[in-house]
Amino acid sequence: MELAATGRDGPDAARRQPSAPIFPSLPVCLGGALGWGALMAAGALLSLTLQGRAENFQLMRILVIYFAGGLAAWPLALPLARFLTRHRPFETRFAAHFALLSLGTIAVTAFLFALDYRLFYAQWHHAPGTRIWIYHFVFTIAGAVYQFLVMGLSLYLPVGLPVVAGASLWLSRSIPRSIR
Repeated sequence: MELAATGRDGPDAARRQPSAPIFPSLPVCLGGALGWGALMAAGALLSLTLQGRAENFQLMRILVIYFAGGLAAWPLALPLARFLTRHRPFETRFAAHFALLSLGTIAVTAFLFALDYRLFYAQWHHAPGTRIWIYHFVFTIAGAVYQFLVMGLSLYLPVGLPVVAGASLWLSRSIPRSIR
């Protein structure tokens, strides 16, 4: 008799909402993306200033890459974190937001850095579509990503870790109750 009362999906089926939204609201998505991009650019600027490297003729280009990386990573990481942590405890939601937001920001920024790097070196590459051009393209992108990971990743410190922790805390608490 108890099976009939709880249904065939088990006792937790009554608590779950079948179609709860995983996409954040438009203000959270757009406002958060702009804010996250600005925080990433500000963190890079502070890091460059603390290292004594802020007076660089490429400063604006660096800040634009970090801003765009944060801007693009935010709307990619949030729905994925919400999807992966549906009906999970707070700690799991926090960890997922922390990991996906930080790794997503690093990956998107590295990709944008690699595209900028590729634009510079393209003038010495063979004609597009040739076998040599493919080698040039692949190894230029791989070299750029490596260079970003070695030198560009440090620009997220010391600001990046507390900022991503704070954003993850806020995001994991602000998830609608229907998908908690």
